[in-house]
Amino acid sequence: MKAELRGNSSSLSLRNPNLFTNTHSSISGPWTGCLNTLDGACIEKLLVHCASALENDDVTLAQQVMWVLNNVASSTGDPNQRLASYFLRALISKASRVCPTTMNFNAGGSGAISRPMSVTELAGYVDLIPWHRFGFCASNGAILKAIQGLQKVHILDFSITYCMQWPTLIDALAKGHEGPPMLRISVLSWKPKVPPFLNVSIEEIGQRLTNFAKSKDVPFEFNVVEVGNVPQESSLDDVTLHYNLLLRQLNASTLKLRDDEALVVNCQNWLRYLPDEQSENSCNQISFRDSFLDTIKNLCPNLVTVVDEDCDLGVSSGLSSRIMTCFNYLWIPFDALETFLPKNSTQRMEYEADIGHKIENIVGFEGYQRVERLESGTKMSERMGKIGFVSVPFCEETIKEVKVLLDEHASGWGMKKDEDMLILTWKGHNSVYASVWTPRDSGFGQWENSISN
Repeated sequence: MKAELRGNSSSLSLRNPNLFTNTHSSISGPWTGCLNTLDGACIEKLLVHCASALENDDVTLAQQVMWVLNNVASSTGDPNQRLASYFLRALISKASRVCPTTMNFNAGGSGAISRPMSVTELAGYVDLIPWHRFGFCASNGAILKAIQGLQKVHILDFSITYCMQWPTLIDALAKGHEGPPMLRISVLSWKPKVPPFLNVSIEEIGQRLTNFAKSKDVPFEFNVVEVGNVPQESSLDDVTLHYNLLLRQLNASTLKLRDDEALVVNCQNWLRYLPDEQSENSCNQISFRDSFLDTIKNLCPNLVTVVDEDCDLGVSSGLSSRIMTCFNYLWIPFDALETFLPKNSTQRMEYEADIGHKIENIVGFEGYQRVERLESGTKMSERMGKIGFVSVPFCEETIKEVKVLLDEHASGWGMKKDEDMLILTWKGHNSVYASVWTPRDSGFGQWENSISN
């Protein structure tokens, strides 16, 4: 995740700057006032204008808008300028694929390369802003409430942060008055190729958790469920094969489910990486995302936690719509980092570079190559209800714990309680939602009441 700034850090440098030397009156007139401006609304309009030009195959206009953006974006400027630098690079990457012979250029001025982190660095990464810890805290609170008095618990963990959620849960279990249950955690051998990246194997992470649990006198077992990887250059058939394999692995035998264990399924920033296009993986044509949730429901879990970013970037959204939504949403972490880290902070640039990785995928790719398919909390709630889950309210104790966590961060962070979820906010804007579910016909109705009381 190491950021490597190349060339002039004040603006994006282009391999062929001559492409931008001739600005047409159609662009120079309305957009001249945007040069060197710090106004986010103007930058957003430029980005959408460029996206619209690319959607209409207007190469000349797209080049002209990029010229203006190149004079506005800065990887070390204010949050809007920094965010614009990543959008510009993503648009250039997109344009180069759409018309490679006509638009032969790339953005290198604010380029960044992600490097694998140590476990200590990863801990600092997730602590920087409450983007991840909010979901950890809310989910752990719901899990702790639900498993009170149980002897054996199995957590099936789907996440991208290498089990960083679980030391806090293990510590809390060790402090329980009734003594800790036997805790088993299972993870997949595969995770989406998205930051953060870690320099140790998932098996080593499991060993570290085992050692930590032993130090806390918590009976513990860690399992890795083997799932094949998708090739780097994946075709539609490769992707379909991979997700079909993943779904087939989610069965009682492979997961080694035991009748005397309570099953908890934890989905942290995970569902958005499951394709939502219609597939033919069953007799009914449903998306892999719905198939995954239906498969989870059929495992009869006691509890399912779902945490993700509260933004709508579904499969049907066009490029212009995605850019507008994404720019207004991803402004949040850029603005939050501005409040406590200097502009040239390496830690800040590394974190922003990982967001840039997300932007590159959202803007630059379509279909199965676009792995970021964010769905708003409202739409996710509707999806969960249709599949056969019912919402479980968060108890007041968990809400208090989340508030204590947010008090440790900048004053701009807040929380609001919706009907089906808790929502992390930044200056009033929704950022991350956390929700808890149980299968409607699972027979755990009394469980739901005990969790919320």
